[in-house]
Amino acid sequence: MAAMAVALRGLGGRFRWRTQAVAGGVRGAARGAAAGQRDYDLLVIGGGSGGLACAKEAAQLGRKVAVVDYVEPSPQGTRWGLGGTCVNVGCIPKKLMHQAALLGGLIQDAPHYGWEVAQPVPHDWRKMAEAVQNHVKSLNWGHRVQLQDRKVKYFNIKASFVDEHTVCGVAKGGKEILLSADHIIIATGGRPRYPTHIEGALEYGITSDDIFWLKESPGKTLVVGASYVALECAGFLTGIGLDTTVMIRSIPLRGFDQQMSSMVIEHMASHGTQFLRGCAPSRVRRLPDGHLQVTWEDCTTGKEDTGTFDTVLWAIAPRISACLPTTVGHAKNQRRYQ
Repeated sequence: MAAMAVALRGLGGRFRWRTQAVAGGVRGAARGAAAGQRDYDLLVIGGGSGGLACAKEAAQLGRKVAVVDYVEPSPQGTRWGLGGTCVNVGCIPKKLMHQAALLGGLIQDAPHYGWEVAQPVPHDWRKMAEAVQNHVKSLNWGHRVQLQDRKVKYFNIKASFVDEHTVCGVAKGGKEILLSADHIIIATGGRPRYPTHIEGALEYGITSDDIFWLKESPGKTLVVGASYVALECAGFLTGIGLDTTVMIRSIPLRGFDQQMSSMVIEHMASHGTQFLRGCAPSRVRRLPDGHLQVTWEDCTTGKEDTGTFDTVLWAIAPRISACLPTTVGHAKNQRRYQ
């Protein structure tokens, strides 16, 4: 499962409780919860694949269960509903957009099988994106209905720990909600990482959190990274007819079989995806005409070069844990990108 599920009990000192940061009334309520007056048998933080599966299974076994889920908007303002990465910004929209790309390939082959199809056939990104997004929204609603059918309470709030058995969050109306449970599971998954050491990366780039929710075509796109997310996105962008370039600093698909990895790259290149091997971006800036100028360095020669794109998509590894603010901090000095 994409989401991680970690049982809170037994982790001891890994969490910094924030009792000093909440109001006295909340602390008092937390003390009452600690004394045994708890709201739920199980509280699941995170409404992705792992969290929802855990909550529904526990409810089927007769436990009183609640799910807390909140999507922090991406730096570009993209947000989505219940279901986690897979449903909203991962497997589901990616497969649908790949299907669109495959259909494009079939249309190109059709004349060889006797079909009179005028070439080239234009692709309408807006129409595809609207259909994909509507399907995703129907899945969001379906997950909410499933929780309701199993009598699992759903809270759309961002939770923070008060103590080992209590979390608090703020609802849309500004009301503070306090929830307690005998057991709390963290299933918050992860979010894409921006290379903040690169000038303009955060201001002008997007990630897989945004690509599936774009209303307009991304146009000529530079995909930075060689993870499977990078290559999947580059694959369907090329497939629907967009000028797509993948920038790779070292090796593609690190951690995967490299013979298979080479075959993937060769296949993509033969179908029109361009590759910049052994290059690392250093700066992104917006030109007066609205395009993005990317400066990069050849890691072998040290020579700088530039290119102009409509969209820069960061797909670098590793993903950042979307854990709670009271948990242990993110590791520093992570690997930059593949």
